[in-house]
Amino acid sequence: MPSTATTKVVLITGTSSGIGLAAAVAAARAGWHTVATLRDPRRADALRKAAGEAGVELDIRQLDVVDEASVAAAVDGVVADHGRLDAVINNAGAGHLGTLENGTVADVRKVMEVNFFGVLNVSKAALPHLRATGGRLITVTSVGGVVGQPFNEAYCAAKFAVEGYMESLAPVAASVGVGVSVVEPGAVATEFVNNVGLDLEAEMAAAGPYAPALDAYVNRTVAQFMNGAQTQDEAAAAVLEALTADDAPFRIQTSEWARDFTGMKLKDLDGSAVVGTTRTWVA
Repeated sequence: MPSTATTKVVLITGTSSGIGLAAAVAAARAGWHTVATLRDPRRADALRKAAGEAGVELDIRQLDVVDEASVAAAVDGVVADHGRLDAVINNAGAGHLGTLENGTVADVRKVMEVNFFGVLNVSKAALPHLRATGGRLITVTSVGGVVGQPFNEAYCAAKFAVEGYMESLAPVAASVGVGVSVVEPGAVATEFVNNVGLDLEAEMAAAGPYAPALDAYVNRTVAQFMNGAQTQDEAAAAVLEALTADDAPFRIQTSEWARDFTGMKLKDLDGSAVVGTTRTWVA
């Protein structure tokens, strides 16, 4: 359904599950015409069910963030059909668990392609339209974009890159009327094993000298996710804040834990607090 002249339009990537799904439903509830995109439209059942249960309508479209032609087709199609684009929420991403000696540089490139260059592909295509509406460019990063974490080298590198890029872009985009924000979730229920797609038994068997550290890390992290993780709806509330606040800050954490964790890094001039903390995760 085309949006009305006064209905703002938001495009969200990676909406098949997790924060992206919850953010799409939350934005639609807040009155935005919500274009919910995903790489494989065959995985939209959960999204449609959530929208139906919430009593909202979503415009579900295909978009593969690593395919520039797919990105251009999706963004151009939204503007052609709705006449405007007021916000983009970069949420699509992929997890990765492993360490350099046991992986390949190609593995790292793949993580960067999705989590960093995919964000750039969508943002570049959207910016001319966001300039036209004085819109917002929002990217879901992670506390792993601020604090490096054991066995998350590639993932954190990609999220660090996104944070650095967006922090540098923010004042430039503001000069042409576009607001830029990043949203930093901590642990979110169900995402750890599902998003990484990890065979923990096989990974442990192949870990070699890193097996004790990996075992300690996995046990600690799984316990954290089981005992202290946010729901996807709680994390999506911070995304909605970035979308709807009158003057959204550049950096928004999704929980008190995430604020404390990232705050440790931001005041840790010599790195001893961060490395001292994360070293205990693999002890």
